[in-house]
Amino acid sequence: MDILHLVDRLEELFNHSRSIPFTHSVIVDEDRMLDIIDQMRVAIPDEVRKAQQILSKQDRLIAHAQEKAARIQLLAQEESEKLVNRDSIVQQARKKAQQIEAEAMVQGEAARKDADDYVALTLGNLEIALERVITQVRNGIHILAEQQPYKQEAKPKKE
Repeated sequence: MDILHLVDRLEELFNHSRSIPFTHSVIVDEDRMLDIIDQMRVAIPDEVRKAQQILSKQDRLIAHAQEKAARIQLLAQEESEKLVNRDSIVQQARKKAQQIEAEAMVQGEAARKDADDYVALTLGNLEIALERVITQVRNGIHILAEQQPYKQEAKPKKE
């Protein structure tokens, strides 16, 4: 499940919770909140795994491009050895091999940049979502802590 969807569900739970009059506090369905948090624990590793898969795919693309460039360069070198007496053809083959290698490097770097951008965006969104959840949890803890003195004052003192 998408982590942002779970964050939206958590926010919806808070928005639809019953408020406590004269406070900024709400009563939250604990079971629903814990269920959403458990789902988030499952979803976060999925998001990280997707990012890792993208990085792995990117590395494979770069390796494939480098292998292809090496094969082309080797073929060009073999061909140039056959045509030693024809300098212009040898020079053209070297240029073509260098162009192909340069293009492969550019394509590989572009693929790496695209993957890095996607991973950065995904992790940034994940960080924002987690910060939102942490803020909401801290606010809940703070509200509970503020209510604690009132409960202690309400208890009769034993002498």
